Amino acid sequence: QVQLVESGGGLVQAGGSLRLSCAASGRTFSNYAMGWFRQAPGKEREFVAAITWRGGSTYYTDSVKGRFTISRDNAKNTVYLQMNSLKPEDTAVYYCAADENFRRDSGYHYWGQGTQVTVSS
Repeated sequence: QVQLVESGGGLVQAGGSLRLSCAASGRTFSNYAMGWFRQAPGKEREFVAAITWRGGSTYYTDSVKGRFTISRDNAKNTVYLQMNSLKPEDTAVYYCAADENFRRDSGYHYWGQGTQVTVSS
C-alpha cells in the first residue's frame, strides 16, 4: 500500500502562484511514477501532469504547459506541483496519484484525498 497526502491548496488571485505537495509513505517512493489530476465542480477528473520514477521525464496537459511544473524529491518521498500564472479555470480539487507505470490516464493505483485550489478573478 502507498499512502498519499496532499497539501498546499488554498485561495489565490488570478495570476498568483501555489505549490502543492504530496507526501508518500508505505512503499519505496522511487518505484512509482507520480501524477497530478484535478476535478472541477460538475466535471470529470482530468490529468494535469506526470513524472517518471526518478524525475527524468515529465508530461503535461496542454492547458498547463508553461505555467505548471511537476517535480519530485525521492529523498523526501514527495512530489510537487508548482503552479504559476493561475487562472480561474484552474479552480478544482487537485489529487496526486502513484503507479508503477508512467501514465497519463486515470488508471493510477493509489490516490490521495485531494486538496482544494480556488483561483479568484
